[in-house]
Amino acid sequence: MSAAAGTRPSQAGASWRRLLRDQPIIPLVGLLAVLVVLSELARRGIVSPGWAGTILQAAVPLAILAGCQTLAMLTGGIDLSVGAVASMAGFVVATFIHNQGLEAGLAVALVAATLVGLMNGIGVGVFRVHPLIMTLGMSLVVLGLANAWQILTLQTFTGVAEELRTLGSGRSFEVLPNSLVVFVPVVALILLGLRRTGFGRLLYAVGDNPIAARLSGARSWQVLVVLYVISALLAAIAGFLISGLTNVASVNLAETYVLPSVAAAVIGGTSIMGGRGGYSGTIVGALILTVLSSLLSSLGYPEAVRQILFGAIIVAVAAAYTRVTGET
Repeated sequence: MSAAAGTRPSQAGASWRRLLRDQPIIPLVGLLAVLVVLSELARRGIVSPGWAGTILQAAVPLAILAGCQTLAMLTGGIDLSVGAVASMAGFVVATFIHNQGLEAGLAVALVAATLVGLMNGIGVGVFRVHPLIMTLGMSLVVLGLANAWQILTLQTFTGVAEELRTLGSGRSFEVLPNSLVVFVPVVALILLGLRRTGFGRLLYAVGDNPIAARLSGARSWQVLVVLYVISALLAAIAGFLISGLTNVASVNLAETYVLPSVAAAVIGGTSIMGGRGGYSGTIVGALILTVLSSLLSSLGYPEAVRQILFGAIIVAVAAAYTRVTGET
């Protein structure tokens, strides 16, 4: 009887771990709900339609940048250049709006982002440079070029186009951010791309077993080149939204988003080792980090303490999730 009783809890625990591993969205939504409740307890009445709209507004650019990390991490890589690319994109558009116009600025920014992604992809896929080193190096190159462009144009501050401000910081019906007009198609493309296309299956295959993927006829370098171009374009789109949200365009605008974007992907269940994860969890991870940041601000912590708590909670959640879902 005692052996059977001991077996049942063990089997129940294993079933629970399998559920969390296979359906990470369940604990993530639960954690998000807990943080929302804590936010309300910390400051009565803060949870409202307006608050929800603010959270969604702030989470959209982070979720897009975290999508870049999700795609890269599925292949066992990472993209540390997303902050520099996003900052560059927002800054370039702002420098063009007064003379050449918004359309020209958007086109130049997207072309520049494509070139950065192409260089990242060639470095990682063709020359086998480690993704962390390649993308970190390219972020420095992009930052240097953006500073050179700033000096060349003699601009220390540039205005943000009205269209981007409306898109990045406007809302409909008090709750729905206008940025959802961009975000929803991005989500649909990533989710459908990962689940329904050969390219999505190749991302998982390259990250899970690159040798087997190569023996099966997949050209990993081509997959990686396309991946990093897509990542750079998504980062540029996020940069447009961030500049519109903050009404600021600078060469360092989105640098603070880099580590949270990685954290959102990890918390969302994407393995840094590759081959496992998805974008649905990443979106919830971005919401979790945004609500957490709002909660710490509501508690009145100074910036230094907020950074310590923020980092500690991220590490604790990621470690706990990895332990639970990594066991068989």
